[in-house]
Amino acid sequence: MLTKRIIACLDVDRGRVVKGVKFSDLRDAGDPAELALAHGRAGADEVVLLDISATYEHRSTLLDVVKRAARQLFIPFTVGGGIRSLDDAAAVFDAGADKVTVNSAALADPALITQIARRYGSQAVILAMDALRVSNGDGKGNSFGVKATGGRHSTGRDAVEWAREAEQCGAGEILLTSIDRDGTRGGFDCELTRAVVSSVNIPVIASGGAGAAEHFVEVFQKGRADAALAASIFHQRITPIGVLKQELQAAGIPMRWPC
Repeated sequence: MLTKRIIACLDVDRGRVVKGVKFSDLRDAGDPAELALAHGRAGADEVVLLDISATYEHRSTLLDVVKRAARQLFIPFTVGGGIRSLDDAAAVFDAGADKVTVNSAALADPALITQIARRYGSQAVILAMDALRVSNGDGKGNSFGVKATGGRHSTGRDAVEWAREAEQCGAGEILLTSIDRDGTRGGFDCELTRAVVSSVNIPVIASGGAGAAEHFVEVFQKGRADAALAASIFHQRITPIGVLKQELQAAGIPMRWPC
């Protein structure tokens, strides 16, 4: 069985790490470079930095923040937010990122995924998807819609269909965030995660709702995620990464070293 990855997320707004609930009520959580260093030392397999206000503010990623964080890391480092072109992606790679995520710009022009994948390889481009439950109104359950611009705008797209299209365009991985669960610490949306995992042949990172070790167990076992991402529980050391990995290993879920 392939090992599962634990990923620490840095949501950055105006140069500071922030955290909120369902993409709202943002609170300061610290300095990106300091937290990147702390998470790397704590045993994170990867770190993701998302400049969450870049797209909404119509600007590029804050490259100085990326450079400061990259200097602290010796594990894979992914950066997203404000990447609207191949040149934007190139600048982020030059600043120290190993991978980039694309979200709103890819929704507007899926060819962006292909352009980045052709130059840097599919393993270097991740589709970031912000999804939420949508009632079908027929009593047969929910479907999952996709939002853009930091969860501000509906797109009319279905999450599963968009995941399939992104894979065909060359995405090497999907970072799947449940808006409904974001910041709630009530557990990942395993139904959403499983639906996307079952529809593609590339790794899926589950995001949104992490609050305790059992939530990671659930999303790996029931949601079939390849990796799981969390933010505030790591920033505040509510669930230290090393302790989390030991509990997951004890539950029969293979972890990368250290655990």
